Amino acid sequence: MMERAGTVQTDPALSSPPDPEGQTRRSARACAMLAYAGLLIVWIELLGIPNDTVQVFLWLWLGTIAWNIEAPARSHLRFLRDWSLPVLGLIVYFYSRGLTDELGLPVHITMPIRVDEWLGGGITPTERLQDAWCGDPCTRDLAPRWYDVALTTVYASHFLVGLTMAAVLWMRNRTEWLMWMRRYLMINFGALVVYILYPMAPPWMASRDGYMGEVTRITSRGWADLGLGRFDLILQGVGNPVAAMPSLHAGIAFLVAMYAVWRLRTPWRWLLAAYPLAMSLALVYFAEHYVIDIVAGAALAAAVMLAARAWELRRGAAVPTAN
Repeated sequence: MMERAGTVQTDPALSSPPDPEGQTRRSARACAMLAYAGLLIVWIELLGIPNDTVQVFLWLWLGTIAWNIEAPARSHLRFLRDWSLPVLGLIVYFYSRGLTDELGLPVHITMPIRVDEWLGGGITPTERLQDAWCGDPCTRDLAPRWYDVALTTVYASHFLVGLTMAAVLWMRNRTEWLMWMRRYLMINFGALVVYILYPMAPPWMASRDGYMGEVTRITSRGWADLGLGRFDLILQGVGNPVAAMPSLHAGIAFLVAMYAVWRLRTPWRWLLAAYPLAMSLALVYFAEHYVIDIVAGAALAAAVMLAARAWELRRGAAVPTAN
């Protein structure tokens, strides 16, 4: 039977009734996330950016509660149950790392200098970068350039990226979360073993003690003009200053990129390679690490990826479909 001329045909999908429950859920989530963001800003202003395992864990837990504000309490308590052992492991790592310099092992100083001088054609890359970019003389009190701000932000991201990525995966796919946490713990404890066996002075310390040309630890300079200069403790690091080989800042940045390239399918995933490259540039420029430390960190990340995958294949562990 033919339809009458002039009758407008509507797509049933477009004429579906409104979903008041869905709108309520979205509104509740938006309000909860705004409250969460406000509390986090107040915390940062009063106490600084969360940078230790317990603080980051608690703020991530609050973030998952805000995101799933209408979920039952047992769902939020499951976060505590699932994360308890990984967080305990990271706390053990944190305090063990700080104690490694109490073992009395000799601190290695000249080896990385010689390697980086060879890589830099007679002058370490840190000296070359600070001569070109920092100013003469290079001090923390000089006005920061735009790249100081960018690189300080990249450096500070180390304290948040790995566990924030874990929290997102925990909400989306618990198997994926478990795979990432396995690798994250492996790289932390793998680095800890090397810190115990091979304590090594970073460039700023070697320069301070007269073993190489003058370089300055300028990690926090990028945030000085933003009123964030008082977060020096976060940016200068805590714990053991001779836990420098391998660079865990670089290692985790490379691990994030390697894991994302493996698990994602979008062609845009390759842009994540810029993250470890930017982190490496920041570490060398700020005199936090030598290039050889960064190479070691990247090698450790690759070894962790291979070892974790071999273990999963041997155990027949389930691997979710890549996105």
